[in-house]
Amino acid sequence: MLGAIIGDIVGSRFEFDEIPTDNFELFLDKPCCDYTDDSIMTVAVADAILNHRSYSEALHDWGRRYPNPKGGYGNMFAEWLRSDEPKPHNSWGNGAAMRVSPVGWLFDDYHEVMDEAKKSAQCSHLHKEAIRGAQCVATLIYWLRTCRITKEEIESAVKHNFGYVLPPLSDIMKIGAEGHFDSSCQETVPWAIRCFLDSNSFEGAIRNAVMTRGDTDTKAAITGSIAEAFYEVPDTLYEQACSYLEPDMLDIVQQYYQRMQEDL
Repeated sequence: MLGAIIGDIVGSRFEFDEIPTDNFELFLDKPCCDYTDDSIMTVAVADAILNHRSYSEALHDWGRRYPNPKGGYGNMFAEWLRSDEPKPHNSWGNGAAMRVSPVGWLFDDYHEVMDEAKKSAQCSHLHKEAIRGAQCVATLIYWLRTCRITKEEIESAVKHNFGYVLPPLSDIMKIGAEGHFDSSCQETVPWAIRCFLDSNSFEGAIRNAVMTRGDTDTKAAITGSIAEAFYEVPDTLYEQACSYLEPDMLDIVQQYYQRMQEDL
């Protein structure tokens, strides 16, 4: 969960304006770096699972608590939040995949992970691409944390189970340098997986995601959520990320990690 939040905060300052340079500082003071909708919605999904709320209720609640995060919400999701009786849109946006990481950690059966990932997506994103993206990310987290797959097996498993072809990181970097910006699940998810695969550490994975430019906060959030299930994450990164969060967000984070300890 905090893997996604770390990636979100680190990537937040590069989404629209600043161009990342080699060895960029991971964290800067607010408002340069801050949590975005990615972190808020990740907390909401965790809240739904931990406190037995529907995904729709929790996402709607947290979105209305924080209506103006850094970078804002996507247009269709903002419309969903404004509605008193929200109905899902036929959206393929990457919002379904960036928030799903708690599902991969809090459920211990493959079929349950797939089912819950679908539920967490389709309350706001009904398009099959959004559901596929959420299921892929949650399943990768589940596979990695339970040692059901090696890093070397991921590329073929992702293609076989979800139909994603992962482009070379060099191609992603080149496209990003040309100013390309895409917020679809069908692009963001395989690109984020490649950023993880071509890394040697959690920090390295996040740096890869940011250096590809474009939708940096969401790409880094998805990359971070996967990388957290494989690499040891330095405590300093957890602590720095938590320093940006609001008290009610931290309450859910604490509940989440207490649950994780109980399940060990």
